[in-house]
Amino acid sequence: MQMGNPLLNMSIFGLFVLITLFIVVRVATRSGKSAADFYAGGRSFDGRQNGIAIAGDYLSAASFLGIAGAVAVYGYDGLLYSIGFLVAWLVALLLVAEPLRNTGKYTMADVLSFRMQQRPVRTAAATSTLAVSFFYLLAQMAGAGGLVALLLGITDKTQQGFVIALVGVLMIVYVLVGGMKGTTWVQIIKAVLLIIGAGVICIMVMLHFGFNLSALLGEAVAKSPDGVKVIQPMLQYGKDPLSFVALSIALMFGAAGLPHVLMRFYTVPTAKEARRSVSWAIGLIGAFYLFTLILGYGAAVFVGKDAILAAPGGVNAAAPALAFHLGGEVLLGVIAGVAFATIL
Repeated sequence: MQMGNPLLNMSIFGLFVLITLFIVVRVATRSGKSAADFYAGGRSFDGRQNGIAIAGDYLSAASFLGIAGAVAVYGYDGLLYSIGFLVAWLVALLLVAEPLRNTGKYTMADVLSFRMQQRPVRTAAATSTLAVSFFYLLAQMAGAGGLVALLLGITDKTQQGFVIALVGVLMIVYVLVGGMKGTTWVQIIKAVLLIIGAGVICIMVMLHFGFNLSALLGEAVAKSPDGVKVIQPMLQYGKDPLSFVALSIALMFGAAGLPHVLMRFYTVPTAKEARRSVSWAIGLIGAFYLFTLILGYGAAVFVGKDAILAAPGGVNAAAPALAFHLGGEVLLGVIAGVAFATIL
Protein backbone atom coordinates (compact mmCIF):
# COMPACT_ATOMS: atom_id res chain seq x y z
CA MET A 1 0.00 0.00 0.00
CA GLN A 2 1.28 3.43 -0.96
CA MET A 3 -0.40 6.66 0.07
CA GLY A 4 -0.20 10.09 -1.43
CA ASN A 5 2.31 11.55 -3.87
CA PRO A 6 5.93 10.53 -3.12
CA LEU A 7 7.25 13.64 -4.91
CA LEU A 8 5.07 15.94 -2.79
CA ASN A 9 6.03 14.10 0.41
CA MET A 10 9.74 14.43 -0.25
CA SER A 11 9.44 18.03 -1.50
CA ILE A 12 7.92 19.17 1.79
CA PHE A 13 10.58 17.29 3.76
CA GLY A 14 13.30 18.74 1.51
CA LEU A 15 11.96 22.24 2.15
CA PHE A 16 12.17 21.64 5.90
CA VAL A 17 15.75 20.39 5.57
CA LEU A 18 16.82 23.43 3.50
CA ILE A 19 15.26 25.91 5.93
CA THR A 20 16.71 24.26 9.02
CA LEU A 21 20.16 23.81 7.46
CA PHE A 22 20.16 27.51 6.59
CA ILE A 23 19.33 28.35 10.21
CA VAL A 24 22.01 25.98 11.51
CA VAL A 25 24.68 27.53 9.27
CA ARG A 26 23.66 31.07 10.28
CA VAL A 27 23.75 30.13 13.97
CA ALA A 28 27.13 28.44 13.54
CA THR A 29 28.70 31.58 12.01
CA ARG A 30 27.52 33.65 15.00
CA SER A 31 28.51 31.18 17.70
CA GLY A 32 31.71 31.29 19.70
CA LYS A 33 34.40 28.66 19.46
CA SER A 34 34.62 27.57 23.09
CA ALA A 35 33.58 24.18 24.47
CA ALA A 36 30.63 25.83 26.24
CA ASP A 37 29.43 27.24 22.90
CA PHE A 38 29.59 23.90 21.09
CA TYR A 39 28.34 21.53 23.80
CA ALA A 40 25.99 23.80 25.76
CA GLY A 41 24.99 26.46 23.22
CA GLY A 42 26.85 29.07 25.24
CA ARG A 43 24.19 28.54 27.95
CA SER A 44 22.28 31.29 26.16
CA PHE A 45 18.78 29.79 25.97
CA ASP A 46 16.02 30.80 28.35
CA GLY A 47 13.67 28.31 30.00
CA ARG A 48 10.89 28.71 27.44
CA GLN A 49 13.18 28.13 24.45
CA ASN A 50 14.89 25.19 26.13
CA GLY A 51 11.55 23.69 27.17
CA ILE A 52 10.30 23.76 23.58
CA ALA A 53 13.60 22.21 22.44
CA ILE A 54 13.26 19.47 25.07
CA ALA A 55 9.78 18.77 23.71
CA GLY A 56 11.33 18.56 20.24
CA ASP A 57 13.92 16.08 21.50
CA TYR A 58 11.31 14.04 23.31
CA LEU A 59 8.53 14.02 20.71
CA SER A 60 10.41 11.82 18.30
CA ALA A 61 9.28 9.41 15.61
CA ALA A 62 8.77 6.82 18.34
CA SER A 63 6.31 9.17 20.07
CA PHE A 64 4.47 10.50 17.04
CA LEU A 65 4.26 7.31 14.99
CA GLY A 66 4.71 4.60 17.63
CA ILE A 67 2.35 5.74 20.38
CA ALA A 68 -0.41 6.85 18.01
CA GLY A 69 -0.13 3.46 16.28
CA ALA A 70 -0.12 1.58 19.59
CA VAL A 71 -3.32 3.35 20.67
CA ALA A 72 -4.92 2.63 17.28
CA VAL A 73 -4.14 -1.09 17.44
CA TYR A 74 -3.99 -1.86 21.18
CA GLY A 75 -6.19 0.87 22.60
CA TYR A 76 -5.75 1.82 26.24
CA ASP A 77 -2.47 -0.07 26.59
CA GLY A 78 -0.87 2.15 23.97
CA LEU A 79 -1.71 5.15 26.14
CA LEU A 80 0.39 3.62 28.94
CA TYR A 81 3.50 4.69 27.08
CA SER A 82 2.49 8.33 26.88
CA ILE A 83 1.45 8.41 30.56
CA GLY A 84 4.74 6.79 31.62
CA PHE A 85 6.80 9.21 29.53
CA LEU A 86 4.90 12.23 30.88
CA VAL A 87 5.29 11.18 34.53
CA ALA A 88 9.02 10.85 33.83
CA TRP A 89 9.14 14.63 33.55
CA LEU A 90 7.96 15.02 37.11
CA VAL A 91 10.93 12.85 38.12
CA ALA A 92 13.21 14.99 35.96
CA LEU A 93 11.87 18.18 37.49
CA LEU A 94 12.10 17.08 41.12
CA LEU A 95 15.26 14.97 41.11
CA VAL A 96 17.37 15.90 38.08
CA ALA A 97 16.96 19.38 36.57
CA GLU A 98 18.08 21.72 39.35
CA PRO A 99 20.83 19.55 40.93
CA LEU A 100 22.27 18.86 37.48
CA ARG A 101 22.35 22.51 36.49
CA ASN A 102 23.80 23.65 39.83
CA THR A 103 27.01 21.73 39.21
CA GLY A 104 27.82 23.82 36.12
CA LYS A 105 29.24 20.78 34.30
CA TYR A 106 28.85 19.54 30.72
CA THR A 107 27.76 15.93 31.11
CA MET A 108 26.27 13.49 33.60
CA ALA A 109 29.71 11.88 33.89
CA ASP A 110 31.15 15.24 35.00
CA VAL A 111 28.47 15.50 37.68
CA LEU A 112 28.88 11.95 39.01
CA SER A 113 32.67 12.02 38.98
CA PHE A 114 32.65 15.25 40.98
CA ARG A 115 32.31 13.22 44.22
CA MET A 116 33.45 9.76 43.07
CA GLN A 117 36.42 8.09 41.41
CA GLN A 118 36.57 9.48 37.91
CA ARG A 119 37.72 6.52 35.79
CA PRO A 120 35.05 3.92 36.77
CA VAL A 121 32.28 6.53 36.85
CA ARG A 122 33.14 7.90 33.42
CA THR A 123 33.44 4.38 32.01
CA ALA A 124 29.99 3.47 33.36
CA ALA A 125 28.44 6.73 32.13
CA ALA A 126 29.94 6.40 28.66
CA THR A 127 28.88 2.76 28.34
CA SER A 128 25.30 3.41 29.45
CA THR A 129 25.02 6.50 27.25
CA LEU A 130 26.14 4.62 24.14
CA ALA A 131 23.87 1.66 24.93
CA VAL A 132 20.78 3.81 25.54
CA SER A 133 21.46 5.97 22.48
CA PHE A 134 21.97 2.90 20.28
CA PHE A 135 18.65 1.30 21.19
CA TYR A 136 16.85 4.65 21.03
CA LEU A 137 18.22 5.17 17.52
CA LEU A 138 16.95 1.71 16.53
CA ALA A 139 13.41 2.87 17.31
CA GLN A 140 13.98 6.06 15.31
CA MET A 141 15.39 4.19 12.33
CA ALA A 142 12.56 1.64 12.44
CA GLY A 143 10.16 4.55 12.18
CA ALA A 144 12.19 5.92 9.28
CA GLY A 145 12.03 2.58 7.46
CA GLY A 146 8.27 2.36 7.90
CA LEU A 147 7.82 5.92 6.65
CA VAL A 148 10.00 5.35 3.62
CA ALA A 149 8.04 2.25 2.67
CA LEU A 150 4.68 3.92 3.21
CA LEU A 151 5.21 7.39 1.80
CA LEU A 152 7.73 6.85 -0.99
CA GLY A 153 6.54 3.48 -2.20
CA ILE A 154 10.00 1.96 -1.66
CA THR A 155 9.67 -1.67 -0.64
CA ASP A 156 13.21 -2.80 -1.50
CA LYS A 157 15.13 -3.18 1.78
CA THR A 158 18.41 -2.01 0.23
CA GLN A 159 16.85 1.20 -1.04
CA GLN A 160 15.16 1.78 2.31
CA GLY A 161 18.52 1.31 4.00
CA PHE A 162 20.08 3.91 1.71
CA VAL A 163 17.42 6.49 2.59
CA ILE A 164 17.79 5.74 6.31
CA ALA A 165 21.57 6.13 6.03
CA LEU A 166 21.02 9.48 4.30
CA VAL A 167 18.86 10.61 7.24
CA GLY A 168 21.66 9.54 9.59
CA VAL A 169 24.17 11.62 7.64
CA LEU A 170 21.84 14.61 7.94
CA MET A 171 21.77 14.16 11.73
CA ILE A 172 25.57 14.24 11.84
CA VAL A 173 25.71 17.35 9.63
CA TYR A 174 23.32 19.25 11.91
CA VAL A 175 25.43 18.48 14.99
CA LEU A 176 28.86 19.05 13.42
CA VAL A 177 27.91 22.33 11.77
CA GLY A 178 25.63 23.88 14.36
CA GLY A 179 26.65 22.30 17.66
CA MET A 180 24.14 22.48 20.50
CA LYS A 181 22.92 25.94 19.52
CA GLY A 182 22.09 24.91 15.96
CA THR A 183 20.42 21.65 16.92
CA THR A 184 18.40 23.44 19.61
CA TRP A 185 16.83 25.73 17.03
CA VAL A 186 16.10 22.73 14.81
CA GLN A 187 14.32 21.05 17.72
CA ILE A 188 12.31 24.20 18.48
CA ILE A 189 11.08 24.39 14.88
CA LYS A 190 10.33 20.68 14.79
CA ALA A 191 8.38 20.76 18.05
CA VAL A 192 6.21 23.67 16.92
CA LEU A 193 5.45 22.04 13.56
CA LEU A 194 4.72 18.65 15.12
CA ILE A 195 2.35 19.99 17.78
CA ILE A 196 0.52 22.18 15.25
CA GLY A 197 0.25 19.31 12.74
CA ALA A 198 -1.03 16.84 15.32
CA GLY A 199 -3.41 19.47 16.68
CA VAL A 200 -4.93 20.13 13.25
CA ILE A 201 -5.58 16.41 12.68
CA CYS A 202 -7.13 16.09 16.15
CA ILE A 203 -9.50 18.99 15.43
CA MET A 204 -10.51 17.35 12.14
CA VAL A 205 -11.18 14.06 13.93
CA MET A 206 -13.21 15.66 16.70
CA LEU A 207 -15.26 17.66 14.20
CA HIS A 208 -16.70 14.35 13.00
CA PHE A 209 -17.93 13.64 16.54
CA GLY A 210 -19.06 17.10 17.58
CA PHE A 211 -16.01 17.39 19.86
CA ASN A 212 -17.47 14.59 21.97
CA LEU A 213 -14.67 12.29 23.15
CA SER A 214 -17.15 9.69 24.39
CA ALA A 215 -18.62 9.44 20.90
CA LEU A 216 -15.14 8.84 19.45
CA LEU A 217 -14.38 6.12 22.00
CA GLY A 218 -17.77 4.51 21.44
CA GLU A 219 -17.19 4.38 17.68
CA ALA A 220 -13.72 2.91 18.27
CA VAL A 221 -15.28 0.15 20.40
CA ALA A 222 -17.93 -0.52 17.75
CA LYS A 223 -15.38 -0.84 14.91
CA SER A 224 -12.63 -2.69 16.78
CA PRO A 225 -12.44 -6.49 16.45
CA ASP A 226 -11.50 -6.50 20.14
CA GLY A 227 -14.69 -4.72 21.14
CA VAL A 228 -14.80 -3.03 24.54
CA LYS A 229 -11.31 -4.36 25.39
CA VAL A 230 -9.87 -1.56 23.25
CA ILE A 231 -10.68 0.96 26.02
CA GLN A 232 -9.65 -1.35 28.87
CA PRO A 233 -6.15 -2.14 30.20
CA MET A 234 -4.10 -5.27 29.54
CA LEU A 235 -5.17 -5.97 25.97
CA GLN A 236 -1.55 -6.12 24.80
CA TYR A 237 0.96 -4.96 27.42
CA GLY A 238 0.98 -6.29 30.96
CA LYS A 239 -0.85 -9.58 30.66
CA ASP A 240 -0.46 -9.87 34.43
CA PRO A 241 -0.33 -7.15 37.13
CA LEU A 242 3.41 -7.59 37.78
CA SER A 243 4.28 -6.99 34.11
CA PHE A 244 1.95 -3.99 34.09
CA VAL A 245 3.72 -2.40 37.07
CA ALA A 246 7.17 -3.26 35.70
CA LEU A 247 6.41 -1.58 32.37
CA SER A 248 5.16 1.55 34.15
CA ILE A 249 8.30 1.81 36.30
CA ALA A 250 10.59 1.25 33.31
CA LEU A 251 8.83 3.96 31.30
CA MET A 252 8.88 6.46 34.14
CA PHE A 253 12.49 6.13 35.29
CA GLY A 254 13.93 5.18 31.92
CA ALA A 255 12.61 8.26 30.15
CA ALA A 256 13.84 10.52 32.97
CA GLY A 257 17.42 9.47 32.22
CA LEU A 258 17.61 9.78 28.42
CA PRO A 259 21.12 11.14 27.68
CA HIS A 260 20.18 13.48 24.84
CA VAL A 261 17.44 15.05 26.99
CA LEU A 262 19.58 15.43 30.13
CA MET A 263 22.12 17.36 28.06
CA ARG A 264 19.54 20.11 27.57
CA PHE A 265 19.74 21.18 31.20
CA TYR A 266 23.26 22.54 30.55
CA THR A 267 22.07 24.99 27.88
CA VAL A 268 20.36 27.39 30.31
CA PRO A 269 22.17 29.97 32.46
CA THR A 270 20.62 29.19 35.87
CA ALA A 271 18.91 26.45 37.89
CA LYS A 272 15.73 28.55 37.87
CA GLU A 273 15.68 28.46 34.07
CA ALA A 274 16.31 24.70 34.19
CA ARG A 275 13.15 24.27 36.29
CA ARG A 276 11.27 26.56 33.92
CA SER A 277 12.47 24.40 31.01
CA VAL A 278 10.88 21.32 32.50
CA SER A 279 7.63 23.17 33.20
CA TRP A 280 7.36 24.19 29.55
CA ALA A 281 8.32 20.71 28.42
CA ILE A 282 5.68 19.08 30.66
CA GLY A 283 2.97 21.35 29.26
CA LEU A 284 3.86 20.78 25.61
CA ILE A 285 4.54 17.06 25.93
CA GLY A 286 1.38 16.55 27.99
CA ALA A 287 -0.74 18.30 25.35
CA PHE A 288 0.85 16.24 22.60
CA TYR A 289 0.24 12.94 24.37
CA LEU A 290 -3.42 13.90 24.74
CA PHE A 291 -3.33 14.37 20.97
CA THR A 292 -2.01 10.82 20.53
CA LEU A 293 -5.14 9.51 22.25
CA ILE A 294 -7.31 11.19 19.63
CA LEU A 295 -4.93 10.32 16.77
CA GLY A 296 -4.85 6.67 17.79
CA TYR A 297 -8.57 6.14 18.28
CA GLY A 298 -9.26 8.30 15.23
CA ALA A 299 -7.06 6.01 13.12
CA ALA A 300 -8.84 2.98 14.60
CA VAL A 301 -12.20 4.43 13.47
CA PHE A 302 -11.34 5.90 10.06
CA VAL A 303 -8.57 3.54 8.90
CA GLY A 304 -9.14 0.36 10.89
CA LYS A 305 -6.87 -2.02 12.76
CA ASP A 306 -6.51 -4.51 9.89
CA ALA A 307 -5.58 -1.83 7.34
CA ILE A 308 -2.99 -0.33 9.71
CA LEU A 309 -1.34 -3.69 10.38
CA ALA A 310 -1.33 -4.49 6.64
CA ALA A 311 0.50 -1.26 5.74
CA PRO A 312 4.28 -1.44 5.09
CA GLY A 313 5.00 0.53 8.24
CA GLY A 314 2.69 -1.56 10.43
CA VAL A 315 1.49 0.29 13.53
CA ASN A 316 3.77 3.22 12.57
CA ALA A 317 1.45 3.87 9.61
CA ALA A 318 -1.56 4.85 11.75
CA ALA A 319 -0.99 8.63 11.95
CA PRO A 320 0.02 9.12 8.27
CA ALA A 321 -2.89 6.92 7.14
CA LEU A 322 -5.30 9.01 9.23
CA ALA A 323 -3.91 12.23 7.72
CA PHE A 324 -4.40 10.82 4.21
CA HIS A 325 -7.98 9.80 5.00
CA LEU A 326 -8.89 13.22 6.41
CA GLY A 327 -6.98 15.61 4.18
CA GLY A 328 -5.74 13.75 1.11
CA GLU A 329 -2.30 14.15 -0.46
CA VAL A 330 -1.59 17.67 0.79
CA LEU A 331 -2.21 16.96 4.50
CA LEU A 332 -0.35 13.66 4.18
CA GLY A 333 2.56 15.49 2.57
CA VAL A 334 2.75 17.98 5.44
CA ILE A 335 2.50 15.26 8.09
CA ALA A 336 5.05 13.17 6.18
CA GLY A 337 7.50 16.09 6.21
CA VAL A 338 6.94 16.63 9.93
CA ALA A 339 7.28 12.90 10.61
CA PHE A 340 10.59 12.76 8.72
CA ALA A 341 11.67 15.81 10.68
CA THR A 342 11.00 14.01 13.98
CA ILE A 343 13.59 11.42 12.96
CA LEU A 344 16.20 14.18 12.67
